[in-house]
Amino acid sequence: MNYISIQNIDSLDKWVKQALKIKKKPLKNKKMGKNKTLGMLFFNSSLRTRLSTQKAALNLGMNVMVMNFTSEGWTLEFEDGAIMNSGASEHIKEAAAVVSQYCDIVAIRAFAGLVDKEKDNAEKVLMGFLKYATVPVVNMESATGHPLQSLADAITMAEYKTKHRPKVVLTWAPHPKALPQAVANSFVQMMQLQDADFVITHPEGYELNTEITKDSKIEYDQDKAFENADFIYAKNWSNYNDYGQITNSDPNWTVTADKMKLTNNAKFMHCLPVRRNVIVTDEVIDSENSIVIEQANNRTYAAQLVLQKILKNGK
Repeated sequence: MNYISIQNIDSLDKWVKQALKIKKKPLKNKKMGKNKTLGMLFFNSSLRTRLSTQKAALNLGMNVMVMNFTSEGWTLEFEDGAIMNSGASEHIKEAAAVVSQYCDIVAIRAFAGLVDKEKDNAEKVLMGFLKYATVPVVNMESATGHPLQSLADAITMAEYKTKHRPKVVLTWAPHPKALPQAVANSFVQMMQLQDADFVITHPEGYELNTEITKDSKIEYDQDKAFENADFIYAKNWSNYNDYGQITNSDPNWTVTADKMKLTNNAKFMHCLPVRRNVIVTDEVIDSENSIVIEQANNRTYAAQLVLQKILKNGK
């Protein structure tokens, strides 16, 4: 069993309920991972993903090995038939096979380069390990998805669910740097598994990959989208059509207290890290309706559920 996409989940409702049970007794299965090792390979920076996934593994009694390829590993080659007479020192074929001998599960984090859309969509790092590793692979955020985050988001919304069918809004917000679409993509895919009134709002031209959004509702008027919302999820992503570019930095898209007044006393969500007073004002993120810290806490139980399922599947 691999966990590569939110679409690997057979029943989101069941998974969320199982994760909430784990949250109540996180050390219940402390012996499940005895003598098992999780290898965590980072091609990009991390805080919540690294610590929450590591804690999840420790809660299951696993050993954990962490390697940062940005500063510690050899540069990898991913192309078959490559003549390796320049930058790369090791081929993914050997690297994945070797790591598989040391670990029972390997978790990968590798962001989009935001230069070549086709290359990012091909997910060369994640797919390379999937192809050549001989142990299960977990996606800790790839070029196009962040399924651990979206599972944690589903857990968080379940804890704060409304009695009625909720209205959930994913809103684009400005950012000084070009960011990937990964978090937004997985959130959209997760919401497509939910019974909710789901709306994506962003400036015109900032559409996500239509193969992912499919028939999800898109609203270009942020104020209209916010009306009567129960959850506001703010996230920046760079332009998908003018790939990786910042073609809009309109500060009017920042989530403010006045905009939150349009909602149904909505909970504010963000995956973190967040640029205060750019993505969202202090007044909103520091309010009692902000649940970003709870979201971050639930990253542990999302990861623990995934690891637990993989360990059970391997028995």
